[in-house]
Formats: sequence, C-alpha cells, structure tokens
Amino acid sequence: MQKFEINSPLDMHLHLRDADMLALVGPLTSKSFSGALIMPNLVPPVTTKEALLSYKDRINEACKGDGFEPFMTLFFKNDYSYEFLEEIKEHIIGIKLYPAGITTNSETGVSSMDIENLRPTLENMSKLGIPLCVHGETNGFVMDREKEFMPIYESLAQNFPNLKIIMEHITTKDAVELLDKYENLYATVTLHHLLITLDDVAGGALNPHLFCKPIAKRYEDRTALLTAALEAHPKLMFGSDSAPHPKHKKECCGCAAGVFTAPIALQVLTDLFEKHKKLENLNAFVSLNAQKVYNFKAIDKKITLIKKDFTVPAVYEYKNETVVPMYAGEILPWSIESIEK
Repeated sequence: MQKFEINSPLDMHLHLRDADMLALVGPLTSKSFSGALIMPNLVPPVTTKEALLSYKDRINEACKGDGFEPFMTLFFKNDYSYEFLEEIKEHIIGIKLYPAGITTNSETGVSSMDIENLRPTLENMSKLGIPLCVHGETNGFVMDREKEFMPIYESLAQNFPNLKIIMEHITTKDAVELLDKYENLYATVTLHHLLITLDDVAGGALNPHLFCKPIAKRYEDRTALLTAALEAHPKLMFGSDSAPHPKHKKECCGCAAGVFTAPIALQVLTDLFEKHKKLENLNAFVSLNAQKVYNFKAIDKKITLIKKDFTVPAVYEYKNETVVPMYAGEILPWSIESIEK
C-alpha cells in the first residue's frame, strides 16, 4: 500500500485551549480534520450560551478557510434547567462531565457522583436527546481510577436508559468490555493509549510528553483497546484528547498532564492500521462511527496519505507559545500528500 484516503476524519475529543495557544494548535487540527468535539474546560469553564458562542467564534477565526466544524460542548452543572438546555441544544453536540479536580481545569467539576445529585440535569438531557460525555475516573489509586469508575457508568446507564453516554478516552479492558453490556454506552479512545503503556511513560527515564490523564495502563489494557479500534467496534470512536501544554509546563517539576498528537494523528493511525492489516477499518474508526453515534453528516474532506517519510517537528511555535508533539524529531513512514475540500 503506497496511498490511502481518509474521508472526513473526525476527532471526537479535542482540547484547543484559547488565545495564542488556540491560534497555534487550532489549524494543526482543522487543516486535516473535518470536525472535532471541543472540550469546555477553559478558565472559567464554558457554562453559558454567551461563553459558548464566543468560544466557537474564536475557534472559527483561528481555523478559517479549512473546511472545519467545531462541535461545541458545555461544562456539566447540576442545575441546568430544561428551558436553558432546550434553547442551547442547537449549538452543542453534548455536555462534558468532569469529577472535581480529576484533570486539567476541572476544579469546578462535579463533587459527588451520586445519581440523585446529578438527576436534574441528566433527566433534562435525556428528554432533549443531548449526549453526556464523561471523564470517568475516581480519586483512587492512579492505576485503578478508571476501573473503579465502571460501577458509576453502569449506574448512569441503568438510571438513564434514554441518555447517550460516551465514556471518554478509555484506557482499560474493563471499559472495552462494558461497551457491549449497555445499549446506551459508547466510548472514545486516544491515539497514545493505542500505542503506549505506563512503561513508556515511567519505565525508564521519565518521559513528560507522554504523561497524561487518564494515565497509560498495562499491556493487556492496550491490547484490548487496540483490538477494538482495529476492528472498528461500532460504539468506539477516535478522540485524540490532544492536549497541548507549553513546553515549560511539561518539562518541569509538577509536569502538566496531556499528550499533543494533533499534527501526527492521521499519519500514525494509518501506519498503525496498515501494520495490523486493518486499513479497511480506519475510515469507520476515524469518521463513520462518530457520525452514526452522534447522528450528523460531516463536512466533506478527503485526506490522501502517501508512503513517504515525514519528520515530526521538534516543536510547534506561535508568538510565546511552544508545544512539543508526540514523536518529536522522529520519522514517520506516512505523510499527508493532499487535502481536498
């Protein structure tokens, strides 16, 4: 295989940040992706119509001319009224729930995962058909946080059977197995969790640019994730969780959590699926599944990749922002040859 085409690729979990960082990283996604689901954990978080529409305008300005649609989300609150959600529904694709303090900019997230505490907003979402996206981790031992969250996913699925629930950036075989247990559970998986384990992060010299939350897990977890992705499990979607942080906040004590993969995602996915002889499933994993799960038609965009070496830049820079990508300075076997809109 020397060439491969991806039609309307979608990233269903993406951090674009704001200001100069948005100006830097936004085009690195919008150039080659048809659309992306945008995380709302700014400071302050996106919780109002005015904040949401203003943020969308800033994204569109940063990504103008690329044929790219930002799918917007709200930051979950317990007290969103039916009237508010009905008014804003046409502007959002879902609402993102963060347990308080569990990851970057989640300090104002949900302090209790008790169903009754969440019921007012979740019932309104169910009635209006608004999907729920969840960062599924407890505050337990770091390697067990996602596994410990599985009963919460089950409780949500059982108590709100009409609510579409997306388990974001899953990292364990337990989450993969849960996909087939409840009709209303879906998931995204990142590029880096298909490739790395905790050994790659901290097994030798610490690699801060692979440190993320949820943290990479065991070999058997990576195998389960990779198998589901390669088979294009119909309830699993690509969501990069590409999370840029300034270089000085990654290469320091108290390293920020996040892996920046936006500029290399399609090249690496093509290589990964080719190596496993599953290229015929890549379009479903990176586009078709998401369109079916979220029920929308993506903007037409054809990405042609060619078997040609691509050297990943050591950094990406704009004004005072400098970000280090995954595989910085390394050579990838696939390059993007052309983009047709």
